[in-house]
Amino acid sequence: MSRQHCPRCTRPAERCLCALIPHIASRTRVLILQHPSEVRHALNTARLAALGLSNAELLVGEVFESLPALLQQSGYRPCLLFPGEPAQPLLQFAEQHSEKPLLLVVPDGTWRKARKLLYLNPLLADLPRVVLATGLQSRYRLRKAPMLGALSTIEAIVAALNTLEPDGCFDALLAPFDVLIDGQIEAMGEKTYQRNHGHAEGVPKPAE
Repeated sequence: MSRQHCPRCTRPAERCLCALIPHIASRTRVLILQHPSEVRHALNTARLAALGLSNAELLVGEVFESLPALLQQSGYRPCLLFPGEPAQPLLQFAEQHSEKPLLLVVPDGTWRKARKLLYLNPLLADLPRVVLATGLQSRYRLRKAPMLGALSTIEAIVAALNTLEPDGCFDALLAPFDVLIDGQIEAMGEKTYQRNHGHAEGVPKPAE
């Protein structure tokens, strides 16, 4: 007998996160472009972000034929949240283009997969690039960050929205994310977690 899953958050029915997912409005529009390899990932943070934001859209694929129309949505100025030259600090870009709210385009996948999305969709590479403030630390305790300041997709979106709309309360988006992480740690056991991941939080890795 197959295990039942929630059709909304896609988690096992007994671990459904829907009660923790908020419904938050934002002036900024968020467009998440998810590589197909992320869809069945146990920690699909992009889906949690899209479910919790009323002004967000999640598309899955490698080539997005609808991208031209999506980037030309009336009333928004598009930009790509992705490091690279010549990327501007997000707040600086927003202040320079304050006449319109931003359409924040967020690739979701490993760094290699995200770069592939840019390669396969040249319109993305042509967008002005923005980056978050330096010094941010991820709460994603189950994944080794590929570089200093690297965040999960939902953390990056929350940080971006908190920057653009400081009067909002976007941290609520992280509630199901935190529960998901805690559940994964509980399932693997404290000893296994400390052996494989504890050193990432400043805990020395046990000697082999």
